[in-house]
Amino acid sequence: MRSDGHLPTTSIVSAGELLQFFHSLYKNSKEIVAIFLSHELSGAIEAAQMVKQMAPTLPLHIVDSRNAVIAEGFVVLETARAATAGATVDQVIARAKEMIPRVQVMATIETLEYMRRGGRLGAASALLGSMLQMKPIIGIPPGHGTVIAYAKPRTWKHGIERMVKLMAERVGGRPLHVEIGHGGHKDEAMALAEELRHRFDVRELYTVYFTPVMGAHTGPVLSLAFYAEDDKTKYII
Repeated sequence: MRSDGHLPTTSIVSAGELLQFFHSLYKNSKEIVAIFLSHELSGAIEAAQMVKQMAPTLPLHIVDSRNAVIAEGFVVLETARAATAGATVDQVIARAKEMIPRVQVMATIETLEYMRRGGRLGAASALLGSMLQMKPIIGIPPGHGTVIAYAKPRTWKHGIERMVKLMAERVGGRPLHVEIGHGGHKDEAMALAEELRHRFDVRELYTVYFTPVMGAHTGPVLSLAFYAEDDKTKYII
């Protein structure tokens, strides 16, 4: 994206594609729990609801994660662990809904230019950000469903430091589950992973690529998705 003038675009999955996919899953499953990107960020969940109308006998349960990217991933992961532990479908869905208000994601963006080019910002806002050399921190608070601006640091380094500080304020000294997402900043992601292991009581840490769909809108990025462990973290039947 840095070197090519062509800006990638994204589109919503069709109901027909989803129907075909869910039917392939149903061959090996009694029930399907599908956890989607927040409906305020994508129309994918609406396509899934159309599938339920098209195939009313399909045992499909739809959950709005109220989140995105790797924060949504934590909801999916904990839900899958519940299913693997032998939970009923109602218990699996309950586990997903329990996780939703606990997980959040934030990201430091290298430049506002890609969001401007993708129509996510007005030209004046992008110009202001460029003039001030801001590296904005955006994210989705737990269960919020929409993107907000957390801070507007002037440098990339300060942006990463501020993200960690914001996470520390929420987590405190509790055991931490965290995912680092990177797009164009792999070395910084690896260094951040080591820093988090030394500073926090990390119980689970993943370093992954920031998802292409979201990255098409943000451009180069470094993100954190996390939640703090408590008595309800481990699924018990």
